[in-house]
Amino acid sequence: MGRAAKILAFAGSARAGSFNKKLVAIAAEGAREAGAEVTLIDLRDYEMPLYDGDLEAGDGLPENAVRLRQIFGEHDGLLIASPEYNSSISPLLKNTIDWVSRPNGDDPALKYIAGKTAGIVSVAPGALGGLRGLVHVRQILGNIQVTVIPNQLAVPSAAKAFNDDGSLADEGQQKAAKAIGAALATVTGKIVA
Repeated sequence: MGRAAKILAFAGSARAGSFNKKLVAIAAEGAREAGAEVTLIDLRDYEMPLYDGDLEAGDGLPENAVRLRQIFGEHDGLLIASPEYNSSISPLLKNTIDWVSRPNGDDPALKYIAGKTAGIVSVAPGALGGLRGLVHVRQILGNIQVTVIPNQLAVPSAAKAFNDDGSLADEGQQKAAKAIGAALATVTGKIVA
């Protein structure tokens, strides 16, 4: 029998009270219940400058980019909650992907991200729940050789979506978020088995 899938979970938001941080925690719970080992991180703990080729050429990768590459490399799958900014993904999420995917020394581009699986979710204030941003997340990840599972969830009306305990007020949405984590764990587990 193979080992448990290792899933890295995070939200593309630095805000302390981020709704997407709450949502990814629910999906991560579903992945754990399905047998995955889940590491939940906060990108706020890995502050990096905006990607700049001149900065990279002069100073190399920022320390936190090196740390994140190592963390990404230790995991088989990614569980991402992506906020929607102006119908696309957040600058924080894009910047993280850009730095993690860079070549460095003997490490080729995409070494720490290509070949992984991913599950994506979003919660946003509007009626579409961040759905337009998820289209871009799926496209970006697919272009860098990450296999995104078909299941996804976009939760609308973010300010009313959660109970005080962090769970989703709508029982169907709560189950759907956990099911995405579970599906990612199952698919990734079959790949690494």
